Amino acid sequence: MMSSEQFRSGYLAVVGRPNVGKSTLTNRLVGAKVSITSKKAQTTRHRIHGILTTEHCQYIFVDTPGFQRQHRNALNRLMNRGVSQALAEVDVVLFLVEAGRWGAGECDIVGMLPKDRPVVLVVNKVDRLADRAEVLPFLEKASREFAFADIVPVSAERGENIDELLKAASRHLPFAPPAFEADDITDRSERFLAAELLREKLFRNLGQELPYGIAVEIEKFEQEGALRRIHAAVVVNKPAHKGIVIGKAGERLKRVSTDARKDMERLFGGKVWLETWVKVKSGWSDDERALKSLGYE
Repeated sequence: MMSSEQFRSGYLAVVGRPNVGKSTLTNRLVGAKVSITSKKAQTTRHRIHGILTTEHCQYIFVDTPGFQRQHRNALNRLMNRGVSQALAEVDVVLFLVEAGRWGAGECDIVGMLPKDRPVVLVVNKVDRLADRAEVLPFLEKASREFAFADIVPVSAERGENIDELLKAASRHLPFAPPAFEADDITDRSERFLAAELLREKLFRNLGQELPYGIAVEIEKFEQEGALRRIHAAVVVNKPAHKGIVIGKAGERLKRVSTDARKDMERLFGGKVWLETWVKVKSGWSDDERALKSLGYE
């Protein structure tokens, strides 16, 4: 490891409107799945720290929830507060937008961007443009919206230009010793990651039937050697939602649990015994005390 006079280390907030690919980008940058993803907006509800350490630099990425324009309940307000706090605390901001798309959501976030720290505009999904020649005029237009320190087009899904983004980001990080061990990939506990992986599978398997008011609570997490025993409750707002999650003869919840268990075993590097059930906690998403009990800060 290099001396602190040569080594760079710092926090980078990944911000953007909902469903623009922030978690996919964070996972791609870290090289591991530390943040859950789905095609549903607002999949990410917590600030997640993903860590990448190279020979010359330690990047601590803060994957934030998508900024909500309408503060519908306590959960939305809490997520927006998380975005604001991340912008105030980090060394560098990675502002993620979708190539060819600049709307009211982007304008809202531009108004929140710090003027005293470098902001890198990351233009995602360039691979989806029908004509790659459209990228340049979009970059020119975006550059007039804010004094960006750098602008980097990428495809987070395909991993295109990720190395260039890392190089650009590293130039703006302060010279400092690493804050985490070289092999750390996140500061979140396995208990937290287990809840997030289960919630991801709920989002992916329920599709359009997914109740918005759904959460996961890990009630017991025990480790016996390489085996982890995890007891998880799927929390829903209404009794009617319980049947949606469980499915006919329990098949849907069984499929969700199996998919989540396989991901947990890959991430944790050992066998997982997972027991899941569904319970009703009415109004949890608009109850500050309930949010705190479910791990929301």
